[in-house]
Amino acid sequence: MAKKKTAARTAAPADATTTAEVPVVGLREPCPCGSGRRYKACHGRVVEAIETTRPFEGFASECDLVCLRELVPSATASLHLRDDAERSVVLATVLPMAAPALVRANGEILLGLQVTTSSGNASRDLALALQAALATEPGNAVVPERDATSTLRLQDLVDGSQPLAITVHDGFEFWADEQDMTDEIRESLARASSHASPSARLSSVTAAYWTQMGEKEHLRWAMSIDEEQLLNALARLDAAGESSLGEGTRLVGMFRAHGIIVPVWDLPLGFGAAACEEPAAALRTRLDAALADTSPLTDAQRRARATLTTKQVTLR
Repeated sequence: MAKKKTAARTAAPADATTTAEVPVVGLREPCPCGSGRRYKACHGRVVEAIETTRPFEGFASECDLVCLRELVPSATASLHLRDDAERSVVLATVLPMAAPALVRANGEILLGLQVTTSSGNASRDLALALQAALATEPGNAVVPERDATSTLRLQDLVDGSQPLAITVHDGFEFWADEQDMTDEIRESLARASSHASPSARLSSVTAAYWTQMGEKEHLRWAMSIDEEQLLNALARLDAAGESSLGEGTRLVGMFRAHGIIVPVWDLPLGFGAAACEEPAAALRTRLDAALADTSPLTDAQRRARATLTTKQVTLR
C-alpha cells in the first residue's frame, strides 16, 4: 500500500480539457476526459480551502459516514430532519449523474454523499445541498449554489444523535422506480453499477465493511480512536501475532479519511463477509485490551508500529 501526500487539493487536472467540457460522473468512475484516472483525481478535483479535519464529528455514525463517502459503492440510510420530522430524506452514496441531491415526485429527498466538495468541508456542502432540496419542487435534481459565507453544517439540519440504519445495496436500483426511469438515468445506473464492487456491512462490530475487488477481498474498519493510541494498540497486537482475522488474513495498512483511521485487512478469496463476523468481534476485544495497556512499547512493538506507519494512505 503506497504512501500518498496529504496536501490539500490546489492543482487543476493535468490535461488541457477544461472541467466545463467534461460531464460529471461518480467520484470513483473513470474520468470522461479519457485520462485513465478516476474522476475525483482528475476533473473532479477542485481548488478548495483546507479541509475540515472531522466534518462529520458529532454524528453517532461518524465512522459509517466516512465509509459511505469514501469506500462503499452503493448504500442508503434515512436521515431525520431537526425541523421537519415528516419530510423523508434518504442519504445515498451516489446519485444519477452524480447529482448532489434529487427530489422525487413524492417529495422524498435523496441526498448524495459522494460528491466533490467545493468548500473543503463535506458536511457544509451536504448541508447546502439539503437546504436547496428542501426548497426544490418535486421531480427535480438539485444543483445548490456555492456559498463561501455559509457556516451551515449537516449537523445543523439533521439529528445525528442516533446510529444510522444503513442498507448496503448490490446496485443502484433505489435511484428511481421503473416508471420514473429515463434513458439518462438508465445509462448512469449502468455506468455506476459496472464500477461497483460487492460490499457488505458487518453486524458484529461498528463501521466495518467487507468488499471484493477483482480477485481480492478486504475488510475495511473505520475507528474513531486517537491515531497515536490506535497505532500503539495495533502494534501491540501485530507484534504478538494477534492482529489478523484468522488463517490467511492479515492487517496490511490503513486509510486516513476525514480525521478517521480505517485499518485494512487482506482476506483470502472466498472468505466472505459472514466469516468476518466472529473474528472481528474477537479482534475488537483484543484491541480494547491493547488500548488499555499504557506501558512503553517493546522493541518488537516499535518495529511493528513503524511498519504500520509506512502503510498509511490519506484519502482525498
